[in-house]
Amino acid sequence: MTTTSELDGTDRTSPPPVALAECALLLRPDDDVAVTTRELPAGTRVLLTTGEIVLADGVPRSHKLAVRDVASGEPVHKYGQSIGRATADITAGDHVHSHNLGMDTTARVHEFAAVHNELAAPTGPVRTFEGYHRANGKVGTRNFVGVLTSVNCSASTAKMVAGQFSGMALDAFENVDGVVALTHQSGCGLVPGSEGANMLLRTLRGYAAHPNFGGLLVVGLGCEMVPVRSLVDGLDLPSDTIVRMLTIQDTGGVRATVRAGVELVKEMLPELDARRRAPAPISELVLGLNCGGSDGYSGITANPALGHASDRLIAAGGTSILAETPEVFGAEHLLTRRAVSEPVGRKLLERIDWWQDYAVAGGGTLDNNPSPGNKAGGLTTILEKSLGAVAKAGQADLAAVYEYAEPVTERGLVFMDTPGYDPVSVTGIVAGGATVVCFTTGRGSVLGCRPTPSIKLATNTEMYERMTEDMDLNCGRIVDGTASLVDVGDEIFELIIAVASGARTVSEELDLGQEEFIPWQLGTVT
Repeated sequence: MTTTSELDGTDRTSPPPVALAECALLLRPDDDVAVTTRELPAGTRVLLTTGEIVLADGVPRSHKLAVRDVASGEPVHKYGQSIGRATADITAGDHVHSHNLGMDTTARVHEFAAVHNELAAPTGPVRTFEGYHRANGKVGTRNFVGVLTSVNCSASTAKMVAGQFSGMALDAFENVDGVVALTHQSGCGLVPGSEGANMLLRTLRGYAAHPNFGGLLVVGLGCEMVPVRSLVDGLDLPSDTIVRMLTIQDTGGVRATVRAGVELVKEMLPELDARRRAPAPISELVLGLNCGGSDGYSGITANPALGHASDRLIAAGGTSILAETPEVFGAEHLLTRRAVSEPVGRKLLERIDWWQDYAVAGGGTLDNNPSPGNKAGGLTTILEKSLGAVAKAGQADLAAVYEYAEPVTERGLVFMDTPGYDPVSVTGIVAGGATVVCFTTGRGSVLGCRPTPSIKLATNTEMYERMTEDMDLNCGRIVDGTASLVDVGDEIFELIIAVASGARTVSEELDLGQEEFIPWQLGTVT
């Protein structure tokens, strides 16, 4: 309604009020904040059940809008949980973010094995995918040759070998997905038997045993602390994995090693190309769950939709790996209560404690985790980020907790201790055996992870449309109101099966994933 003052002639426009449900999402009835679904300029009038509020300042899309007053020092709730404490008095209608919300250090109550969620049993015929059956009973989703390095000194040589098989070089071998060089920054100067040395070796051996590798060429320098044989000796490799090894010093230098390596790979190709995909139950799939470049919609759209897909896979007998320990801090109590036993729950808490000490030793805290991109997307504290991140785990019981890059042997939902840094986290997940990775992103992360396909799930439509060539599925339709969470979760489930059967992801089309192999480095380097 527009009126004009008779005294001063000022045009006074009062914009019509908008219902909260039309501009924001209140995730729980008792939450103190709602998440905006569009940008709200200053002066916007919003109708709540308790009355009308007027925004003193604008609130960006995907950020938090206060729906009730919160006194300074009191907890602020989202998802029905505390995401921090008010650092100043908050009035209904305020933009809630770093300027008025800080960390909540109140200890959380941890229950163990308190909740068991019975997942809906699958109906109809047993679902299958088309995979590569390995001699040890595992089933791969790809058929790669891996050029694995024992030390950084052989990295360039490995890349030169793999580079000879790019472009059209494999056109005659249509059943071979590629030749990928996996290089790293370590392999020497380590303390033998130390945590860092063991972690690197565990990671490299995990990749060597991965069912997505049909052939391996292990390349070393020859005098390193992690010798080439240590990557495969005593390893329970499938008997049909073709393994060859070279050292630069024994072969006669870089050029000679590249020539020899290329010939060894060429010898593998006809045998690997003769292998064919065959039906396998989806219970043989191992799904990696990861998020990167999260925003205020991550915990509302892509993450819970992926959790629904994960639950469907687990109900069918499959396995899902949740990771990124710093990004479950603040939500770990939601996982411990779903642990199958107290020892499983306590192992997760032990890893959380380790991370808190690790952060303090580095001069920080786990609340340093949210990145500038996370904050620009509406996330404020690690508590808020973690509560959204654990939604990837769905409702399944937590069956086991693993160290970084440990072989995953339990079925169901498991947790792996990894950093939050995406390439390091996904490297550990793949080393553990993940044959498909689903990667949710709100800001637009573009990570690949050879030899495992990475499915990119966009949390919001704006980013998906801007980066459509880098995203596999738009989960932002949930916020848009054009698809339900269950519908999108079912789409993710079907996409997982299609990709496991050979459908290429956008990251594979771009040949991403070789440079993103980054093992976690810990410990003394001498």
